[in-house]
Parts: sequence; C-alpha cells; structure tokens
Amino acid sequence: MAHDAEEHHAGTEVPGAPEGAFPPFDPTHFTSELVWLAITFGALYLLMSKIALPRVGNILAARKDKIDSDLATAAKAQDEAAAAAAAHEKTLADAKAKAQGLGQTAHADLTAQADARRATLEAELNGKLAEAEAQIAATKTAAMANVGSIATEAAHAILQQITGKPADPAAVTAAIAALKS
Repeated sequence: MAHDAEEHHAGTEVPGAPEGAFPPFDPTHFTSELVWLAITFGALYLLMSKIALPRVGNILAARKDKIDSDLATAAKAQDEAAAAAAAHEKTLADAKAKAQGLGQTAHADLTAQADARRATLEAELNGKLAEAEAQIAATKTAAMANVGSIATEAAHAILQQITGKPADPAAVTAAIAALKS
C-alpha cells in the first residue's frame, strides 16, 4: 500500500521544486518574474500606445467629424425648411389677398349690374305708371264729360217717371249746371 501512495504523489510533484512552496510565491523566482513582468508590461504599453489607442482615437475623431457634419447638414436643412415655410405662408397670404380683391371686384360689378338693372326696371315701371295715370286721367275726363249727359238723361227719366210728363230739357240742363258750380 505504501507503494500505491508514492505513485499517486509522483504525478503531482514538480521535479526539482522545494517541497511545500507555491512556485510563483517562491522567493528564488522573484527576480525573473519581475523582469518578465516589466518586459510584458512594456510590450503591452508600446502595443497599446503605438497601435491600439491611435486607432481608437482615429475612430472617435472620425465619428465626431461625422456627427458634426450630420448636425451641420440638419441645421442647413432646418433653415431651408423654415425658408420654404415662410415662402409658403407668403404665397398663401398673397393668394388670400388676391382672392379677396377678386371677390370685392366681383361684388362691386354685381352690385353695379344690379343697380343698373334696378334703375332700368324703375324707369320702365315709372313710364308704365305715368302711362297708366294718363290713361286713368283720360278715362276720368271722358267719364266726367259723359256725367253731364248721363245726369241730364237720368234727370229726364226721373222727372218723367215722377210726373208722368217729359221734362223741359233747357230747365234740366240749367239745374245740373247750377249744381256743378
């Protein structure tokens, strides 16, 4: 059994290492470990400072330039949009003013046409009214001219009816003339 224990320990031991010390913590190896640490750190420092960090710096600078360029383009586009909006508002205002002017002109034209038509109709109606009044006056004059003869005839008929004899035409005419005055 002792032989089995030796075989088992034989695979885990480092040949030539002192018993019980962990190799990185072994004070005999400190100088070589510090030299390799300095060489590795120096190599990594040179690699980072000469290759990796300049590339990262260039990438960051390119990204900043791209962002600045995009912001400038966006500001320019915003200014152009504002100018286009102002031009659009001016065009709308001009169109509204022109439409109002056209509307006022059309209203004035229609009002003038309506006034002219109304004046024509009024003149026409006034002419017809004057004609009708003249016709009424002529009819009245004719009727008044016939009133005397109608009154005379009526007076003759009434007197004949009442008295039974024909009336004196000269006396009836004189009586009617006296009533008119």
